[in-house]
Amino acid sequence: MFVVSTQFLENYGAHCEDGRFASSNAYWKMKGGTDYIVSGLDREQDAVAFVAAFAMENGIGAKEFPVSWGSYESWRDDLPEGEYGEHLYAQAQHVDPREPETYRRFLAK
Repeated sequence: MFVVSTQFLENYGAHCEDGRFASSNAYWKMKGGTDYIVSGLDREQDAVAFVAAFAMENGIGAKEFPVSWGSYESWRDDLPEGEYGEHLYAQAQHVDPREPETYRRFLAK
């Protein structure tokens, strides 16, 4: 299993203006991201490409893209110690892992 983390950015300039750099109306802010737990793939780069296929966004109002990845075990071992780390780990246990086979079955219908 792998964990692929994304970064989400929102362009506040697109809410009230055209949001474009050319007109000096772009105002991008980091807004967090998502950790995707990916199973059913053998290679890290395939996990990154899989997450990019469904999570990437590249619009004038928002962008989301992969920023880090690694094994699930490494991600779990890097969680902070204490209550906060235990909370993150508990949340991860309730996340539905993303698996390519699930998407193949869905798209085949």
